[in-house]
Amino acid sequence: MRIYRIGETREREALLRRLEVREEGVRIMARKMRTLWILIRDLRTPAANILKQDALSIGADLAVPGGVITCEKERVDALLIATEAQLRTLARKERAQPFGLKALARELEAFLLEAKAPLRIMGVLNANEDSFYAGSRFIGAAALERIEAMIQEGAAIIDIGGVSSRPGAEPVRAEEELARVRPLCDAVRESRLHERALFSIDSYTPEVIRYALESGFGLVNDITGASDERVVKLAVEYGAELCIMHMQGRPQTMQERPHYEDVTAEVDAFFSQRIERCETLGLPRERIILDVGIGFGKSLEHNLTLLRNHATFLRHGCELLIGASRKSMIDRIIPTPTERRLPGTLAIHLKAVEHGATIVRCHDVAEHRQALAVWEAMQS
Repeated sequence: MRIYRIGETREREALLRRLEVREEGVRIMARKMRTLWILIRDLRTPAANILKQDALSIGADLAVPGGVITCEKERVDALLIATEAQLRTLARKERAQPFGLKALARELEAFLLEAKAPLRIMGVLNANEDSFYAGSRFIGAAALERIEAMIQEGAAIIDIGGVSSRPGAEPVRAEEELARVRPLCDAVRESRLHERALFSIDSYTPEVIRYALESGFGLVNDITGASDERVVKLAVEYGAELCIMHMQGRPQTMQERPHYEDVTAEVDAFFSQRIERCETLGLPRERIILDVGIGFGKSLEHNLTLLRNHATFLRHGCELLIGASRKSMIDRIIPTPTERRLPGTLAIHLKAVEHGATIVRCHDVAEHRQALAVWEAMQS
């Protein structure tokens, strides 16, 4: 007799098929393989008692503070530990329960959503001279050459911006921003490059966004997170996708003592509010992409927490974008100049992909294509 432990969930599923388990059996057992840890804040104490008993009845568990059974406090925080199969069953049970558990059931079911879109690399090109990484700055003919190179290297999306959003960057007038990106927009349209890749405009300026969309761009990358309704309406008008990024403050001040009570919960609430606004304005959820905004009004610990909890944002049913390419959080972990931060970038991006990101925004397309290809091979 020989025995050994099976590692990855996908490997376990493959083993079930090799054992000739029926496909329905594979699906049922796969749900039992993945354990979710879900933090529930501000839960009414009677609801906590009911949820605890229901969880235990199906083999899951709910960690609660002492004194819950006697309702010493009106509300508590709790940690639910359940497999996907248990979570599905528990959500059905709570639909019939009082004390806000019906609403909680809907929230729990959302955590069963998974990333379905294929992995895509978004290559970065800055049409300005003050972006934080000099290797992303290209103007004129060099910019077109770089676009061609990134497409050949494997970029499915090209993100073009004319204004730096690095910490402390000064704002730029709309006329100046448009003057910087107009030649590239014209070249994309005239060369029909938008037929070979999806082009994204990294801007929150309506005039610039409209010009890009008229030039064949199909994605708006808005670091202000759809704060301007005109941007959302432009995405609706042109049938474009919209990436909503979270940022605390503005680029000029965002890194001056950023503070959150619970960064994951606050970013999640921000996404909920902005998605609702977009849908009200006519932009369907299927055309919305979410970006937690690594380094935009966040400390190192905030960034790390968001990366650890990245999968939680899948519950919105939107694609997730990760963009930490060569950012200063790497330097805060291990002092490294910008031009040497590729290894740290790959580590961050692969972890985010593992937790549900399907769009990777980066400066180094070929290197990311290789890393992601190896990662996908290990998963399949």
